[in-house]
Amino acid sequence: MRTYILIAMALLSLTSEAQQRWSLQECIDHAIKNNINIKRQENSIEQDEIALNTAKMSLLPGVNASVNQNWDMGRGLTMDNTYVNNRNTSLTMVDLSADVVLFQGLQKINTIRARKLNLEASIADLDKAKEDMGISVTQAYLQVLYAEEMLGVAREQAELSKSQLMHRCKMADNGKASESEVAQARSRVAQDEMSVVQSNNDYKLAVLELSQMLELESPEGFLIESPDTSAQLLPIAGIEEIYSDALRNKAIIRGDQKRIEGAERNVSIAKGGHAPTVRLSGGVNSKYYGLQGEDLDYTFGEQMRANLSKSINISVNVPIFNRFATRNDVRTAKSQVVAQNLQLDADKKALYKEVQQAYYNAVAAESKYGSSLSAEESASVSWKLMMKKYDNGKATQTEYNESRTQYTKSVAERIQAKYEYIFRAKILDFYRGL
Repeated sequence: MRTYILIAMALLSLTSEAQQRWSLQECIDHAIKNNINIKRQENSIEQDEIALNTAKMSLLPGVNASVNQNWDMGRGLTMDNTYVNNRNTSLTMVDLSADVVLFQGLQKINTIRARKLNLEASIADLDKAKEDMGISVTQAYLQVLYAEEMLGVAREQAELSKSQLMHRCKMADNGKASESEVAQARSRVAQDEMSVVQSNNDYKLAVLELSQMLELESPEGFLIESPDTSAQLLPIAGIEEIYSDALRNKAIIRGDQKRIEGAERNVSIAKGGHAPTVRLSGGVNSKYYGLQGEDLDYTFGEQMRANLSKSINISVNVPIFNRFATRNDVRTAKSQVVAQNLQLDADKKALYKEVQQAYYNAVAAESKYGSSLSAEESASVSWKLMMKKYDNGKATQTEYNESRTQYTKSVAERIQAKYEYIFRAKILDFYRGL
């Protein structure tokens, strides 16, 4: 019995989880976490972090150790500095060395700074990818809310049609309505039920599109929250103000600026090729000599201690002529700076066009939404009056249907205009970094 209870509780838990409603922020977070393009950008950031770490570690000295063992057979040099024919002579050499670059035209320092700027540019690219995903998910989320609200309207209209049909049938039974009016009422019910089916399909498609953005395996059981979507008509900031905020907040501009700084560092790296390189190195080495079949006066340890030698070396390498390779590296790096500045100018112009388009779309959406509110109010008053006239037999079925169609159309236009206005207003907030 206890097993059945546990199974039932588990099924109830799964059902509860399946019916959990997703908020907009949860949808955005889930899409960002699972989107392949964003994962690729995160991988690119990891590679840039490794490149930065490699550049930093290049400041440390390099340390190497080596052990060599040689066996010579035949005529060879002995410890007495004479040549004899030996069966086997062994020579063991141990070496430990270290070297560090003291100066190289600040190339290593500038490389570290360039790698850091590349990392910051990649982070800006990731932010841009997240921004784009957030906008796409928001649009799909609002589309689901719009389709859900339209489905609700269609169902209300279908229920109203059924109620009117029942009313017509009662009136026909009492001889106050004709069979033609009843038939028209039945036809209206069929049309509204078909509208419900179509609206339900539109809703399912909207849910499917959003679930695919979230990389969900199936839209089954996927529901979203229904927040307060009442829209207030608020003043819209001017284009220049929005554009000024966008320049400070948009990730694409920030990424371009970091790439320009990185390109300028590459110029400094290339110029470092003209400077001399100063290198400090040192080492410790020793060796052991043995002859097969002969006993030596010194053991292995004694020879290694006696033959121990140390060295310190400072070298200066001055570049004189390298076939203009360094000069051309500098010219190439400067060309990259120009290219990055041109890219920044192009992105700024594109951003300004986007802001202009977003602004005028928001203004148009605001105007359309305001007009739709007035149109719905007028259609609602007309529809209520027509219902009274129709119920009292003072209006024909055709007049009733026309008034109802006009009201339904005004409701649909108001809902569409509302979500269009909400989305356009959010786009402006997006550009302003709100």
